[in-house]
Amino acid sequence: MAVHLLNDAQMRHFIVNGFVTVTTELPAQFHDAVYEKTVSVFDKEGNPGNNLLPRIPEIQQVFDDPNVSGALISLLGPDYYMQPHRHPHYNPPGSKGQGMHQDGGKRWSHHTRRLLVFYYPQDTPIELGPTGVVPMSHYFSTSEGSGVSPEQPITGEAGTVAFANYDLWHRAMPNSSEKKRYMMKFLYARMSEPQEPTWANKETDWANGTSVGPAEYQEMFRHLWDWHQAVEDSDTNGTSNGESLSGLISALNSTSESTGLQAAYELPRFGEKAVPALVRCLQDESEMTRRNACYALNAVGTPTVEALQEALKDSREYVRDNAAEALGDLGNKAEPVVPALVEMLKDASGSVRSHTIEALGTTSQSSAIAVPGLVKALEDPHDGARRNAVFALARIGKDADGAVEGLQNVLFDDNRYVRGDAVHALYRIGTPAAKSVLIRYLATTRWCPLTSKESTF
Repeated sequence: MAVHLLNDAQMRHFIVNGFVTVTTELPAQFHDAVYEKTVSVFDKEGNPGNNLLPRIPEIQQVFDDPNVSGALISLLGPDYYMQPHRHPHYNPPGSKGQGMHQDGGKRWSHHTRRLLVFYYPQDTPIELGPTGVVPMSHYFSTSEGSGVSPEQPITGEAGTVAFANYDLWHRAMPNSSEKKRYMMKFLYARMSEPQEPTWANKETDWANGTSVGPAEYQEMFRHLWDWHQAVEDSDTNGTSNGESLSGLISALNSTSESTGLQAAYELPRFGEKAVPALVRCLQDESEMTRRNACYALNAVGTPTVEALQEALKDSREYVRDNAAEALGDLGNKAEPVVPALVEMLKDASGSVRSHTIEALGTTSQSSAIAVPGLVKALEDPHDGARRNAVFALARIGKDADGAVEGLQNVLFDDNRYVRGDAVHALYRIGTPAAKSVLIRYLATTRWCPLTSKESTF
């Protein structure tokens, strides 16, 4: 079945607003059946949480739908990954809704590597308490984002599926009806850095002669458009709409996050000239200044790699931490510093090790150089480091065949997401040895959705 990729207009909408919706081709009776089964599961057993899919396996047909799979390919590439976390959200009749919040937040990256995917098995008009989102709020890490634009409800017929940036501010809106509202939330991840456009791309330029989104953020939007196309920003003529380099550097420290973001994406016009000042910003005590500097460094791209590698040697923990995170966000552009990042796995700071490991998952996807160090990191006492090590090995995939034994050892880790990502890592490695470990584990841990206290065998 041919997938239906997003078009340029839909990609622009996603880049500006942080979400896009499609409707499945599945018939209405399919969604009715999912809704009724969901009601039954909640009434008899409570919320199934991460066991949502094995408990209601029909939902997989939603993600196999050509409109849904096409959108996932468009946004995350063809080897996207449904992560182990998923959760059915119940909004009862008469509810007052939730407060606005982010699921991600403070990730110091605007690149599309994780998505929230919302499936609605019933018609969801405004009175039923749909998910409310704040368009464009995914670019903000502070509460300023929750008010950057008016709240917009995700309404639609049964079978509507919304794809939202992991950092988009959202909430369950009040349900003023007498009907139960359900939304199935799944978390998806990008496994490979962009190599080319993966949507139905016809237009090279971001604006293509028309303005999309607020004028003051056009450089930010253009960077994300180019990143999805695997094109390096090239507008480095040394000028920035009358702004001086020093003026823009100062603006990174603004108390207004909006002002800082605009400056961060204007600075790449100066190209390599901006790099020394931006790297010095990583030494600033202000977290917002450092975060804005990271956005700018990643928009400048390849010319920042050498200076960021040098920053890995800084005596201050937070400088090393931010440098590793920035290099990871550069992805393939930072591949030359993989050996230096491997050395950073010995850092005394758990946070630095964790961000270094995450960086190796995006910068070393074309070789096995980082694999031995990542296998050792599977035993790291820092929980985040261990989780990131499993996920980094999954991203490296077929080149991580030396990690099979290490991954087998964490299949019964105390962290459920370490276990889940280890399963996917073995699947992506794909060697006979990896498949043998994987099949044995899955056969042993199989969960039967038909078994209940009323029917134990």
